[in-house]
Amino acid sequence: MVLIKKSDRHRDRGRLAGVDASELASESNGHLDRRTFLKRSGVTAGALAALGNLPLGGVRKAEAGPPPPPGATVTTRKNVCTHCSVGCSVIAKVANGVWIGQEPDYDSPINRGSHCCKGAAVRDDVLSTRRLRYPVKLVNGQWTRLSWETAINEIGDKLLEIRQKSGPDSVYWLGSAKFTNEAAYLNRKLAAFWGTNNSDHQARICHSTTVTGVANTWGYGAMTNSYNDIRNAKTIMVMGGNPAEAHPVSLQHILEGKELNRANMIVVDPRMTRTAAHATEYVRVRPGTHIATIYGMLWHIFQNGWEDKEFIRQRVYGIDDIRKQAAKWTPHEVERVTGLPEAQVKHVAETFAKQKPATLIWAMGQTQFTTGTANVRASCILTLVTGNVGYAGAGANIFRGHTNVQGATDLGLDVTTLPLYYGLAEDAWRHWCRVWEVDYEWMKSRFPSKTLMETPGIPSTRWFDATLLPKDQVSQPDNVQAMFIMGHGVNTITRMPEAKRGIEKLELLVVCDPYPTAWSVLSERKDGIYLLPACTSFEMDGSRTASNRSLQWGEKIVDPVFESKNDYDTMYMLARKFGFADRMFKNIKVENGAVSAEDILREINRGGWSTGYCGQSPERLKAHMKNQAKFDLVTLRAPKDDPEVGGEYYGLPWPCWGTPEFKHPGTPILYNTSLPVKEGGGTFRARFGVERVAKRKVIENGQEVEKEEHVNLLAEGSYSVGSEIKDGYPEFTLGVLKKLGWDTDLTPQEMETIQRVNPANPDAVSWSLDLSGGIQRVAIEHGCSPYGNAKARMIAWNLPDPIPVHREPIYTPRPDLVADYPTLPDAKQFRVPNIGFSVQKAAVDRGIAKQFPLILSSGRLVEYEGGGEETRSNKWLAELKQHMYVEINPADAGERGIRDGGWVWVTGPENSSRTRMKAFVTERVGKGLAWMPYHFAGWFEGTDLRAKYPKGSDPIVLGESVNTLTTYGYDPATGMQEPKATLCQIRAA
Repeated sequence: MVLIKKSDRHRDRGRLAGVDASELASESNGHLDRRTFLKRSGVTAGALAALGNLPLGGVRKAEAGPPPPPGATVTTRKNVCTHCSVGCSVIAKVANGVWIGQEPDYDSPINRGSHCCKGAAVRDDVLSTRRLRYPVKLVNGQWTRLSWETAINEIGDKLLEIRQKSGPDSVYWLGSAKFTNEAAYLNRKLAAFWGTNNSDHQARICHSTTVTGVANTWGYGAMTNSYNDIRNAKTIMVMGGNPAEAHPVSLQHILEGKELNRANMIVVDPRMTRTAAHATEYVRVRPGTHIATIYGMLWHIFQNGWEDKEFIRQRVYGIDDIRKQAAKWTPHEVERVTGLPEAQVKHVAETFAKQKPATLIWAMGQTQFTTGTANVRASCILTLVTGNVGYAGAGANIFRGHTNVQGATDLGLDVTTLPLYYGLAEDAWRHWCRVWEVDYEWMKSRFPSKTLMETPGIPSTRWFDATLLPKDQVSQPDNVQAMFIMGHGVNTITRMPEAKRGIEKLELLVVCDPYPTAWSVLSERKDGIYLLPACTSFEMDGSRTASNRSLQWGEKIVDPVFESKNDYDTMYMLARKFGFADRMFKNIKVENGAVSAEDILREINRGGWSTGYCGQSPERLKAHMKNQAKFDLVTLRAPKDDPEVGGEYYGLPWPCWGTPEFKHPGTPILYNTSLPVKEGGGTFRARFGVERVAKRKVIENGQEVEKEEHVNLLAEGSYSVGSEIKDGYPEFTLGVLKKLGWDTDLTPQEMETIQRVNPANPDAVSWSLDLSGGIQRVAIEHGCSPYGNAKARMIAWNLPDPIPVHREPIYTPRPDLVADYPTLPDAKQFRVPNIGFSVQKAAVDRGIAKQFPLILSSGRLVEYEGGGEETRSNKWLAELKQHMYVEINPADAGERGIRDGGWVWVTGPENSSRTRMKAFVTERVGKGLAWMPYHFAGWFEGTDLRAKYPKGSDPIVLGESVNTLTTYGYDPATGMQEPKATLCQIRAA
């Protein structure tokens, strides 16, 4: 451990980055010229200004890796940073199989030679002595070493016993946003072969509401543009995100766009963040009032005629209903609910509507609410009303959290779908059975019933409810009785006291991770926990998808250290133990137990038509990594005349249509009609039919009557450049090709494959089910999007709130507003009850807001990531942030006698929860608001759990988890938790 002691800080105060102050003074006349200073300090000119912001004692000379031994073979290898979703490339120097040095990749168009502190320290994630070195199990409270073979046999026997006794749904498979695409896909496939949809990962608690909200608006649930494209924006609005800390390297693109374009930068956030410090306008808003704020903006936009009328006419459905809803949100009502004054709301609205192109950026500050899906939909509606979707500098730029949370979601680690958003209906299962070359009837036999096979599983936010609730309240044959967790921290999920009880009730808990996580120490269990050492993504091959949908191939830097294994090989061992390895790996090469990552991606390509994961072969992705320097910094496109990557967009961002041989360049900006589809353009997706039959109340002869109205859902007079259809059109099937006379463009081989997909009715085979790719190819050759050309929906009639509605948080600080804006009624969702209405009512009746008068919110730090076990075990990062803390406003601190840096108790309104941490008294948070980072674990309700970790593998820094305090509340469409708006009380310890 290399924490800096206070005495060291005083001793080093006279030194700057290794340069002795006396040495500087000894120069001629006591002066030192700039060139000599830079040379001696080792600081580049570009970094000089930043030194003024750093405490002198905190600038330390980093230790380099060992020099290569004489005669060693030294190679460089390239991979992708394992932390946030920006996708920074890392260049590693390797000597005789040892990783001896790293540097950021100057050729990468994404990070172009820069790293944040986490990226700069990733080598220690691999080499750290704090890693779990070998499999262990808990026996009578002691961690006992065992071999991989013994561990897999014991775990497998227990899982098979539980399956036999209680059914496959009693085992929960919790995957990871740290997975490569190939591992995520394999993990979902493993759950399918096991016979359950209880398969999830971190997206449930970060962007499940984004996926549902965005996909139900215009077709795909992903970021529309890219980090790089933000450079083209004239207005940048960050509403529910803190890129400066959560996605640090993205900030270079945001700030350069701001400076080069003299762009407006508006930050809407309850807390004065490091991102807000860069804003041209900062808007401090109450947590949980996102929809009210959006409607407040729309009120001014409609009142002043600032909406993009032609865009709406051609490409948007449902504007009249939005006008009616926005009309209710007068400036007075907006201020009553949000606290925002009319003048500021009007100014922000006018800027976003008129200073175009405008982009809207968000992250978990929007998504982690009971209204998360509706929040996201409101944001999409704002961009549609102002015509800010589908071209450069505009769009919804949705910043994901983990390195591959986008890809892991795409590849099906989601309780609602099979890989690539095919859903769970019979057609989806038959499609993937065709890809996997397994019999559909055999697959169906793996599940308790066809109904459960086609029913969404239990969200990761509710796993412990499915363990603790009475059996008759869980809609599956039995409760959850075993958890197999790969790369997911328990401390990132709300209601940790219940999670603790859930762990204690499980028959088996298996955690496969490079580092022991809080799962292993939170409970009072003495037996029945296994820890399996996984390797990091630097120790394996595979691709990952950055937030902008670009795929990058990471090559293995070193072999897995200690006794760790990669995820592919672990899942192969499990499949072999379960008896279905031959089926599951039928088309994936396995040599001596080592699984081919390239073959997994090729299988993804063979099935990934729906989302355009069909064109990115391993060979194409490797060519991009090799030729990074050729891609333009802003457009991400390579020169058309390049022999290897000519005309392609970096990372072949999905959708990348057709087979790899079709050479589609990827889609850098979704729904962009100014480019031919074959060149990366597209339209809004026609996934909701061609028309909607709606019932409207109209006045006839002085009386109100209800009439049916047939509303066109296809685009009107809007189409991609080069399209042969000059209007909206439905998604393509073989039948549609025949009506257009384009079916003759299919090759005999393509037609044969289409007929095999559905021999009884080949005309019904669609662009997403055609395993030949022929329907996609022909549609694109005629200039059309395979998925059709529709209007974006402002009314999502399949969601709980078809039009976004403001609803107060479950634990609101404003009980006076609950009568006007209550949460939705209690209901059964995702196999378990959602009793949010009852909890909200009880909180109002009991006066909880008076007992716990501070709003509690949470977020990220630049130093740590996710649950923090890995980064808090990194010696360089642990030095930077050594204590868990709560931010409290000086006025609130003064009322409670709390001093900056002093210890405090923070209590929550459920479970008599309490946590002990340090106070950070700051005006970053307004009066009545408290804020905590969520990366800490290892303490629970004031007790230090360090002694419970396997010896030598405890993280360097421990602390309380904010989620010990966070409370009940779930988005009805996704099961998303509500950690951004609950209540607490703070007192001096």
